[in-house]
Amino acid sequence: MATSFIKNGIVKAGFMLGVFSILGVGLVSLIYSLTHDQIVENERNLILKNLAELVSPQWHDNNLLDDTIQAIAPKSLGSKKPITLYRAYKEGKPVAIIFTPVAPDGYSGSIRLLVAIMKDGQLAGVRVVSHRETPGLGDAIDSNKSNWIYSFNGLSLANTPAKNWKVKRDGGQFDQFTGATITPRAVTKAVYKTLEYYRAHKDELFKRSSDRVQGE
Repeated sequence: MATSFIKNGIVKAGFMLGVFSILGVGLVSLIYSLTHDQIVENERNLILKNLAELVSPQWHDNNLLDDTIQAIAPKSLGSKKPITLYRAYKEGKPVAIIFTPVAPDGYSGSIRLLVAIMKDGQLAGVRVVSHRETPGLGDAIDSNKSNWIYSFNGLSLANTPAKNWKVKRDGGQFDQFTGATITPRAVTKAVYKTLEYYRAHKDELFKRSSDRVQGE
């Protein structure tokens, strides 16, 4: 009797555990399905807002969302997946291109960026699209938190030596944050590598016949 009772208890406990597991998985899936589209939409709206900030609508006469190209360059652009580049033209002539690279070595994970480069190789600006850096420390890369991200405006490989594309602690010109050096270091490195990629591929990137460009 005792053995039978114990076995029944184990079976019931296993059954209940299975039920709770199924309910838990279902609840997580439901929450994901309900929030995923909203997260994607919020990120899209942020990109649209930042595109307009980085490359003024007065500078181009094409629709940036309709004039894109894909680039695959894990070493240079931080992602094994294709990243989207938005191209700006005025009367058919190239004006600027906006990359969406990833800084893979942030303190708390990858940092997704927008890096706008004018035709002459000068930075129109940089913005952070998403990150998981520590609030109050690493999140100073966000333009809503500080002005640090604006320190890239107007810089290029021509007017800023390679040795300067580092945080001050590493001998460069960019400020680090108190208690958080890894985050600004990762962003600075990603911006520099994006500029290098642009310099190596700019002619191909602006070809209207191109739909994908590869590199290292």
